[in-house]
Amino acid sequence: MLMVLTVVTGLVDAISYLKLGHVFVANMTGNIAFLGFAVADAKEFSVGATITAGAGFLVGAIAGGRLALRTDGHRGRLLAVGIVIEIAIVAAALATAFLTADFASASARYVLIVLLALAMGLQNAVARKLGVPDLSTTVLTLTLAGLAADSSLAGGRNPRAGRRLLAASMMFVGAALGTLVIFRFGVGAVLALAFLALLGSAAAAYRYRNATGDWTLAA
Repeated sequence: MLMVLTVVTGLVDAISYLKLGHVFVANMTGNIAFLGFAVADAKEFSVGATITAGAGFLVGAIAGGRLALRTDGHRGRLLAVGIVIEIAIVAAALATAFLTADFASASARYVLIVLLALAMGLQNAVARKLGVPDLSTTVLTLTLAGLAADSSLAGGRNPRAGRRLLAASMMFVGAALGTLVIFRFGVGAVLALAFLALLGSAAAAYRYRNATGDWTLAA
């Protein structure tokens, strides 16, 4: 399920970077760099868009943290409820995309930036609370650093190498697929793909909302 959420991240960041003004709504490391570019007056980058994305992400992350408290540390319930809320936010973004024919409109872009950043902040916070190593669903820098630093070439034992490679591959697949679909069918089609992927994850997570195994305890 977290791998599917990683694909969703690639889809969403393809939209935000390619169509919403060279901004990331999931990758805040890149977004901070973009803010620096914008402040230094680099073309095609916007101070307003990057700050809006960052603020939306933080609000979503706060909501994810509060959700973890409300679900009493039950990891299965946290994942299920978190995905359902993310579906609602992405549905709102999908409706906005279908109602907006012209993404040259600043107001339409900012609405989508806020909604998608909220969704990604929530997703990131939920993944953080779940505490599955190398599966943050939005950030791969530490995952790739761990893959190299813990590899046999560095004298390590390659722990979780398969998971790390798969996480990177899922982000790549999401970004590549999102780009292809954007230029052929538009933003709405990419959001529809993200929506369907989230629905599948929610259906899978729903089975574990009341699970009682040790894995359900907070990490």
